Amino acid sequence: MCSADLARAVTLARAYGATRLILFGSAVDSPSEARDLDLACDGVEGWRLFELGAALEDELRRPLDLVPLSPPTRFTRLVEARGRVLL
Repeated sequence: MCSADLARAVTLARAYGATRLILFGSAVDSPSEARDLDLACDGVEGWRLFELGAALEDELRRPLDLVPLSPPTRFTRLVEARGRVLL
């Protein structure tokens, strides 16, 4: 995953109203070896979150997991602590 891909992801997430976007998982430590992207998002709720996930997959042309950061959970706190903040 190159920086241009991440910039496109941020631009698209903003267009959907995202207030935060965090990259986590294997793409943080080994971006060239990651087979998919794991992103966590805040500010996009309900079906719009699923629509954003589909739009990101189409734009970036790779499998993607998009999870909400709200409500806060043990998992989301781990994502916030270990992930790379993009937005």
